[in-house]
Amino acid sequence: MSEWKGRHLGTRTVSYDETRPILYALAVGAHATDLDLVFEERLRVLPTFALTLAQWAPDALGSAGAFDVRTAVHGTQRLRVLQPLPRAGEIAMSAQVSDVWDKGRAAVFDVTVTSEYFEATWSLFAPGRGGFGGERGPSARPRPSSVPDLTLPVQTGRDQAALYRLLGDRHHMHIDPAAAEAAGMPRPFMHGLCTLAAVTLPLAAAVGAHPADLRELEARFASPVFPGDKLAVEAWKSGDGTAFEASVDGTTVLSAAHAAFA
Repeated sequence: MSEWKGRHLGTRTVSYDETRPILYALAVGAHATDLDLVFEERLRVLPTFALTLAQWAPDALGSAGAFDVRTAVHGTQRLRVLQPLPRAGEIAMSAQVSDVWDKGRAAVFDVTVTSEYFEATWSLFAPGRGGFGGERGPSARPRPSSVPDLTLPVQTGRDQAALYRLLGDRHHMHIDPAAAEAAGMPRPFMHGLCTLAAVTLPLAAAVGAHPADLRELEARFASPVFPGDKLAVEAWKSGDGTAFEASVDGTTVLSAAHAAFA
């Protein structure tokens, strides 16, 4: 896999107006009363909106033939915020394959996108691409052994995946029952990044922060979430932020997760 590590995936400049960050906020669970997230006169852009702007990068790696796009899955997401996103404007980005890890029966490709506003890394789990003698890579954050400092429910909407698709990730498995079935799912399921962003809104409120003040975010996508599912979130506060996990009916869906707010 040495031919992929360090591979430059190109540059792209994406422009948007106030409509897209507002649509994004609504798609991940903001309400009409959250005026600083949905009203252009007061708008603060959610940092996770950046991930919709950079989705082209992991898609570019799949198109280049690094793995089978029909079986590869989004394993982990990391985001580091460098400065607030503008309400509207242009974002110039550059992407590369920052690492390739050998998990035995699979490989994990880390795709990192950088800009003046953020650094984001997708870890893509690719079955059948391992066994090349490379390093296994870092271990996931362990679940804290103490009792959670707080618990909170997060209710997803039945139409949430359909709404989130309008931000650019239009993979058919999130809307078409036949495509979901072909992917091994009983019905269309949520985008992992939508689920993750939906959790950060109430999590920020629970720790006394504003969701637009997010500075770091990381999570592993452990199991699928379906539109309409109710998540149970457990969180542990620490000096460097908040560790958290989310489950649905006892099944962990987000693990090794961590958020830090300014």
